[in-house]
Amino acid sequence: MKHKLKKIGLHMLYPHPLLILLFAAISAVLLTVTFMRGRSEHPVAYVTYVFSFYSLTVACMRIPTVIRFFKNFKKNNKYLARYSDDATLRIKISLYGNFAYNAAYAVFHLALALWHSSLWYFAFAAYYIMLAVMRLFLLRDVHATAPDQAPGAQWRRYRFCGIMLVIMNLALAIIVWRINVQGAHTTHHQITTIAMAASTFTLMTMAIVNVVRYSKFKSPLFSAAKTISLATSAVSMLTLETAMLNAFGSAEDQQFNELMPLLTGFAVTAFILGMGIYMIILANKRIKKIQMMENQRESE
Repeated sequence: MKHKLKKIGLHMLYPHPLLILLFAAISAVLLTVTFMRGRSEHPVAYVTYVFSFYSLTVACMRIPTVIRFFKNFKKNNKYLARYSDDATLRIKISLYGNFAYNAAYAVFHLALALWHSSLWYFAFAAYYIMLAVMRLFLLRDVHATAPDQAPGAQWRRYRFCGIMLVIMNLALAIIVWRINVQGAHTTHHQITTIAMAASTFTLMTMAIVNVVRYSKFKSPLFSAAKTISLATSAVSMLTLETAMLNAFGSAEDQQFNELMPLLTGFAVTAFILGMGIYMIILANKRIKKIQMMENQRESE
C-alpha cells in the first residue's frame, strides 16, 4: 500500500510533459477569464487558484530536467556551441536585434509624431533614433575589429556612446516632463501590465548580469553595448511604473501616484546622465594613456 501511494504521488508530481503543457494552458485561460470578469472571490476562482498552483508546482519540478536537456542540446549543436563560446558573436547578434527593434520603433514614433504633431511622440522617436545610432556604430566596430585590437578606436566609440547617453537625456527629460506635468501616459489592462512587469524585470536583471559578465573581457565595445542595454532597461522601469499606477492605482492614492513617477523619472535621468559622464571621463583617461604610450614608443 505504501509503495502504491508513493507511486501515485510521483505520478502526480511528475506527470507526462504534454500534460504539464495542457495544465499550463488551462490555468492561463482560467486565470485570464477570472481576472477579466472580476470574479477573483468567486468559489470557482479558488478552484482555479488551486489548479494553477498545482500546474506551477509540477512545471517547477521539471526544471532540472529541462535544464539538462538544453545543456545537452547546446553541447551537441555546433551553432549553439559556437554562440555560447564566442562572446563577439553574441554581441553582434544582440546588436543586430536591438538595432532593428530601435530603428523600427523610431520610425513608428516618428510617423505618429508627424501625424499627431505631438512632442510626446517626437521625444520617443528621438530616444529610439539615438539608441539605434549608438548600436549601429558599435556594430560597425565589432565587425571591423576583434575585442583585443585597436584599443584607441574602441575607446573613442565608447566615449561617443557616453556623449549620446548625455544627449539622450534631453529626450528623456521631455518624456518625464510630459508624464508628470501634463499627465501623458499609456493605459493598459491589468493582465497586460503584469506581463509587462515580468518582461521588464527580466530584462533589467539580464542587463545587470550582462554588465558584470562582459566586464571580464576588458572590451570597451562590449561594455558600451551592455551599458546601453542597462540604460534602456532603466527607462523601461519608468514606463512600467506609470502603467502599473494607472492600472492598479486608486483615487485615494492620487498624491502617491503623482509623486512616484516624478521621483523615478529624476532617478532614471540622473542614473543615465551619470553613466554617460562616467563613460566620457573614463574614455578620455584611457585615450590619453594610449596616446602617451604611443608617443613614448615613437620617441624610442
